Amino acid sequence: MDSDLKCNRLNCRKALIDKAVVTTCSHIFCLECANELFNVSRLCPACETSLTEPDDVVVCCLHPTNDYKTSVLSGLSPSIIMEICSRALSFWQYQIHQENSFQHAVTRNLNDKNAQLQKQLDNVVREANGEINLLGSKVAELERDLELERRKVLELQDASREREKEYQKLKVEFDDL
Repeated sequence: MDSDLKCNRLNCRKALIDKAVVTTCSHIFCLECANELFNVSRLCPACETSLTEPDDVVVCCLHPTNDYKTSVLSGLSPSIIMEICSRALSFWQYQIHQENSFQHAVTRNLNDKNAQLQKQLDNVVREANGEINLLGSKVAELERDLELERRKVLELQDASREREKEYQKLKVEFDDL
């Protein structure tokens, strides 16, 4: 489940693997973003909460050793341990909620872009179909014109053959005379 955490800086969103910076306002950042952001100001970049106390921003190891896990809560009363566990679970619940919200926003944005691109595609297809229909009409008209010209050529060829026959007859008659 640790691999589900991502840097809460929207233009980073890098998967957090080993170490991260956690705030008391339940945000988490990669070390690079935290170094850049918290050196400028002690405001949380995600929610703008003032982080003035020393423990408001802490570097934590996301995969602590077993020895660390054993010693960190040892000596604390069960009620404090339960409170710590409750806060940790609340942190995870908040992070999961934030991730879901982010993914929904991304999905909504992608769906909007998809709808916009679909409209553009529909317009292009409509224009292309209009051009295809126009060109189809021109092709049909040119084919009709071509057929008319072929008929004229055939008629002229027939007429030329007839005249050639008449010419040959006249030539034979002339030669006989």
